Amino acid sequence: MYIYNARIDTVTNGVIPHGYVSVEKGRIAEVSEGEPPRISAEDIDCGGCLLMPGLIDSHSHIGLIGDGQGPEGEDVNEDTDPITPHLRTIDGLCFNDGYFHDAVKTGVTCAVTGCGSANPIGGDFIAVKTYGRCADEMLIRRAAIKFALGENPKVTYRDRDEAPVTRMASAALIREALFTARRYMEDKLAAEENDDDMPDFDMKSEALIPLLKGGLKAHFHCHRADDIMTAVRIAEEFDLDYVLIHCTEGHIIADILGEKHAVAAVGPIICDRGKPELAHSTVKNAAELHAHGVKVSICTDHPEVPVDYLPASAAFCVKAGLPRSEAIRAITINAAETAGIADRVGSIEKGKDADLILLDGDLLDIMTNTIMTIIGGKVVYVRANSN
Repeated sequence: MYIYNARIDTVTNGVIPHGYVSVEKGRIAEVSEGEPPRISAEDIDCGGCLLMPGLIDSHSHIGLIGDGQGPEGEDVNEDTDPITPHLRTIDGLCFNDGYFHDAVKTGVTCAVTGCGSANPIGGDFIAVKTYGRCADEMLIRRAAIKFALGENPKVTYRDRDEAPVTRMASAALIREALFTARRYMEDKLAAEENDDDMPDFDMKSEALIPLLKGGLKAHFHCHRADDIMTAVRIAEEFDLDYVLIHCTEGHIIADILGEKHAVAAVGPIICDRGKPELAHSTVKNAAELHAHGVKVSICTDHPEVPVDYLPASAAFCVKAGLPRSEAIRAITINAAETAGIADRVGSIEKGKDADLILLDGDLLDIMTNTIMTIIGGKVVYVRANSN
């Protein structure tokens, strides 16, 4: 299939004023200038409109907090135990949730979603396509283990006579779990090498081993500057590949984070200062972090901000000083790299998934509409009266 007569923003290799994309078996086979060598009935004429890679929400809870379902539709926090790294988001993901349709209509073709921030260690995060017949079909891969610092764990466990009720206890519980998992991993390795009995099975430690080996990222929920630095401290202590989720007061310590080559998923952008940790939130945060060398993606934290406000969130960041090109990268290739899925999505390049969106204007203009959304080479949305 050829998608032709398009202005193509590849994100990583510039803009092709007039070109086409060839799609084979759900992947991008070719990206080129001019007209395709032949045109058939199945090919798509873009009419000169803008073709872009599908957008990526780098942190959300889509599919775990239901669309108008109330408590029955909430599977985001298992707040009966502060340490639950063994929870798997795929087992709680509602793939029929209406918000996935909203994502597709907006051009958000991929979202990173998972447990909430009630627990110091919550469970895994996964990267999923926003269209599919079941969660297994939507899954790209596991992306991270979720950690949380600051206000949320304190508030959750304050009235239960159970740790954590301080920031110190949250950090201590995280360290304890990581120390235990590291020792368990070492004991397993020693047993294999010496043909000894294996240690007693520990499911929580098993869940943390991929993190300690570098196969999964550590996503740290952190708003305040002190919590951000605690996340960095723990990550460095255990040599974790980490992402600072929200990073609300990152602008206060942007130079330090830049020196550490930190990565941040900033957001939600379009929200109030609804709790103490957000007192110093500013829409300039992404611009400040980027200016100091922090790799920035932009997230909605859906449903805190609905997933369909992802392009608007990026636009507000541009208005506050983030370069336009970086804002686009923040919801495409930077988001893909942050999630560890840039080999699959995030730009229009040969070999990547054919996740593409066609727009009738500038992505960052609130009046722009998504004309068509393509996921895995399949047209999954066409805007009514788009002609």
